[in-house]
Amino acid sequence: MKTIEQPSVTVAQELAEKTVYSVLIALSVSHLLNDTLQSLIPAIYPLVKESLKLNFTQIGLITLVFQLSASLLQPIVGLYTDKKPQPFSLAIGMSFTLSGLICLSFASTFPMVLVSVALVGIGSSIFHPEASRLAHMAAGSKHGMAQSLFQVGGNAGSSLGPLLAAAIIVPLGQRHVIWFSLAALVAIVIMINIGKWYKQNTNRIKSKKSIIINTDNHLPKSKIVLSVIILLVLIFSKYFYMASMTSYYTFYLIDKFHVSVQSAQIYLFVFLFSVAAGTFLGGPLGDKIGRKYVIWISILGVAPFSLLLPHVNLFWTGILSVFIGLILSSAFSAILVYAQELIPGKVGTIAGLFFGFAFGMGGIGSALLGKLADQTSIQHVYQVCAFLPLIGLLTGFLPNLKKINN
Repeated sequence: MKTIEQPSVTVAQELAEKTVYSVLIALSVSHLLNDTLQSLIPAIYPLVKESLKLNFTQIGLITLVFQLSASLLQPIVGLYTDKKPQPFSLAIGMSFTLSGLICLSFASTFPMVLVSVALVGIGSSIFHPEASRLAHMAAGSKHGMAQSLFQVGGNAGSSLGPLLAAAIIVPLGQRHVIWFSLAALVAIVIMINIGKWYKQNTNRIKSKKSIIINTDNHLPKSKIVLSVIILLVLIFSKYFYMASMTSYYTFYLIDKFHVSVQSAQIYLFVFLFSVAAGTFLGGPLGDKIGRKYVIWISILGVAPFSLLLPHVNLFWTGILSVFIGLILSSAFSAILVYAQELIPGKVGTIAGLFFGFAFGMGGIGSALLGKLADQTSIQHVYQVCAFLPLIGLLTGFLPNLKKINN
C-alpha cells in the first residue's frame, strides 16, 4: 500500500469523499432533459420517413450523422478538460442542442435534417464527458451509485422522447418540435448553477487523486490495454443491439404486427422506460459485488431474450423487450466505472472515450442495419442482432479489480 497524503490536505480529502446528492440529482435532471431532446430524433423517424420519402438507409444515415457528431468530439473534450476544467461547458453544449432543435422543427429537406441532428450531436459531445466528470467529483466514495444516478436520468429522458412524439409531434406535425426548446432553456439554467458549484469545487478532483493508491491493483500495461479493448468490444455489442431497438423497433412492430405509428411509439417507450429502470441497478450492484460480474449479467444475460424475440407474438415481444431493457441497461455504468478504476486519474478522458465510442457504435450500427433492412427485411435485422449479446462471453478475460480510490 502506497499512501500520498499530507496533513494540510486531510480536510480537503475528507470533503472529497462526501457524496453531494444535490449535485448528483441536478446532473441527473440535466441528463434527463438532454436525452429527452436527443430522443426526439429517432422518435420522429416514421414521420420524416413518410413526409420526406426516405428509405431505411437514409434513416440510418440520420442516426449516423447524429451519433458521429456526438462521438467524435467526446474524447477530445474529455482529454482537454482533464487538463483545463471548463465549469460552464455544459450550458454551452445545451445551446448547440437548442439551435439543432429549432432547425429540426423547420427542416423540410433531407440535408437540413442532417444539419439539425449534427448540431444536437455536438451538444451531446460537449455535455457527456464533463457531466460524467462532475458525477465523479460529487460521488464521494460511491462512484458506481453516482454514475448510475447520472445514467438513469439520461435513460429516463430517452424513454420520454417516443411518448412525447406520440402525444404531440405525430398528431400535430414536425413544426411542434420547437416547443421542446423550452426544455433546453430550463436545462441551460440548471447547468449554469451546476457550473458555479463546479467552479468552486475543482479542488475535489485533486484531493481525490491524492488519497490512496493501492499498488496491489497495478496491472501490466499489456493487460490494461487488452482489458480496454475487451470493454470497447462489449460496448460494440451493447450499442449495436441498442441501435436496432432505438432506430428500428417501431418499424419492426409496424411491419410484423401491423400496429399504428402511435402504438409502436408506446411500445418503444415501454422498452426505453425499462432501460431507464434497469440503469440504476448496475452501479450500486457493481459497488457491492464487483463491476465484472455486473458486466457478465448485463450483456450475456440478454442473449436468451434477444434470441427469442424474433420468433414470438406481439404480446411476448413487449414482455421480452422489457427484460432486454432491464438487463442490458446496467452494462454501461459498470463498464465506465470499471475503466475508470482500471486507469485512475483520467476520469474525463475515459468518459469521453467510452461515451464517444458508444455513440459512434450506435450511429454506425444504425446505418449498417438500415442498409441491411433495405437489402433484406426489417425482420431479418432482428434475427441477425439476436446473437450480439453472446459477445458478452469475452467478459471472462477481464481481470478482477480490487477497489481503487482514484
